[in-house]
Amino acid sequence: MKGQTFSSVEIVNAAFWALETDAVRILDRSRLYRTACVPAGAGPDYINAAVRVETRLDAAGLLDHLHAIERRFDRERAGRWAARTLDLDLLDHGGAVAPDLETWWQWHDLPFDEQKTRFPDRLLLPHPRIQERGFVLVPLAEIAPDWRHPVLGQSAAQLCAGLTEDQRSGISAI
Repeated sequence: MKGQTFSSVEIVNAAFWALETDAVRILDRSRLYRTACVPAGAGPDYINAAVRVETRLDAAGLLDHLHAIERRFDRERAGRWAARTLDLDLLDHGGAVAPDLETWWQWHDLPFDEQKTRFPDRLLLPHPRIQERGFVLVPLAEIAPDWRHPVLGQSAAQLCAGLTEDQRSGISAI
C-alpha cells in the first residue's frame, strides 16, 4: 500500500481481510498479541496472531498467496530477521512434512548462530521453529490447542506449556 502509513494493528487486520479469497477461507483467528522482536534488539515489538484456514491451494500456492499479501504492505526481504511491515508464515499445511523428514530435522537442529546467516531455499513444513517461539505458540494454542505437531507429536497446548519463561516473556494480548 505504497505511500500510506498504517499502524501494525491496522496492517494485521487488513492482512486478515486480504487472506480470504475464493480459495482461502478463515475458519478461526486468535486475538492480537504484542510481542518482543526476535532476536531481541533486532527491531520494534510486533503484533502477532494465528489464523486457521481452509484452502484449495497446495502449500506452495498458499505461501505464494501469503507473500503477495506481504508485498501489498511493502514487505521487503532485506535480510534475515530484518524489521518488516508484515510477516506471514505458513506453519503447517494438513500435517505435511516437507520437503522431507531428514531436511526438516537438519533445519530444526540448526544452531542459533547459523540460523542468523542461513535460510532455507524451499518451503519447510511444519515450520521448524514453532516449538520454541512463544509468539507463535500462544496464539496458536488459543485457536487450535489440539493441533498436533506432525513431527514432534505434541499438541499446541503441550508445546505452549513447555515454553520457558524467557520464551513467554513480552507477550501480551491487546
